[in-house]
Amino acid sequence: MRYNKLGRTGLFVSELCLGTMTFGGTGEIWSKIGNLQQGEADDLVRMAFDQGINFIDTADVYSQGRSEEITGQALQNLGIARDDVVVATKAFGETGKGANSRGSSRVHLIDACKASLKRLKADHIDLYQLHSFDPATPIEETLRALDILVQHGHVRYVGVSNWAAWQITKALGISERLGLARVETVQAYYTVAGRDLERELVPMMKSEDVGLLVWSPLAGGLLSGKYTREAQGEQGSRRLSFDFPPVKKDRAWDVIDVLKPMADARGVSVAQIALSWLLHQKVVTSVIVGAKRVDQLKDNIAATTVELSHDDLAAIDAVSALPAEYPGWMHAFQGEFRRKQLAGDPRRTSR
Repeated sequence: MRYNKLGRTGLFVSELCLGTMTFGGTGEIWSKIGNLQQGEADDLVRMAFDQGINFIDTADVYSQGRSEEITGQALQNLGIARDDVVVATKAFGETGKGANSRGSSRVHLIDACKASLKRLKADHIDLYQLHSFDPATPIEETLRALDILVQHGHVRYVGVSNWAAWQITKALGISERLGLARVETVQAYYTVAGRDLERELVPMMKSEDVGLLVWSPLAGGLLSGKYTREAQGEQGSRRLSFDFPPVKKDRAWDVIDVLKPMADARGVSVAQIALSWLLHQKVVTSVIVGAKRVDQLKDNIAATTVELSHDDLAAIDAVSALPAEYPGWMHAFQGEFRRKQLAGDPRRTSR
């Protein structure tokens, strides 16, 4: 297990993060994702930490708060020292019926943080993330509220999830201008079957030294290995009952056609190849993996030992790369001379 810096901070997190969306099973959506109760969750957390994972991610809306409760209790049940674990949670979604029980206002964020701390049985949250962008609240208000939580010691670092590149860049500028806690991470959907964030988010993160936490790395189970062009899932499988996140299936089957021979040649699962591809991407800080069973989690963790060759990566890139889109293809065309100068190509730098 390797450990990477969290954004521009001095905090190190494991390259895999244990996701807890399968904990609790409360509510229509969450029951389709997972229904693990305390004992089963304890087993997963134990396996994760025994294998070197020091990072765990949850959210206040997962199973209407039950995921946070189970996560906090699991850490206590297993006697895991608070200093040995990096706990991340998220706020934004609806936590009540009132008009202000959602969003990223100062009112909601401060109340939501206190509620999360209580459910987690913790005195601080290591990474507090905005679960989505709030069009109703000025970014400055949101950032000031997060900074208050940092200054009071309730939160150590802040991040966002599912934000656009321009929104994050605007937030970074406001934080720098006002001397507020900056956004250190982006939690975003990224998978070999869905590489959309490479257009704008990846260049921004590289430029501004913002860390990437990947959610749904197996495209909602589509890259687990049990789905193929011919066999598109058995009755009761998650993709049949909850087809999310949206994926262009024909494109995904082409990707799986390339991943499967690589997996077979190594005697590993398709899921491990898909996860290994993500771990080979330099922009990735940590990949969030969730599971319903210990054997699933064990299989995912084994991806950290799978090495992909240059040829493997090239083959995967060829089948999964995004189609050229403006202005990207124009930047590639016009910037070739300068890129060769940077690379020190004498044919392009001599007079």
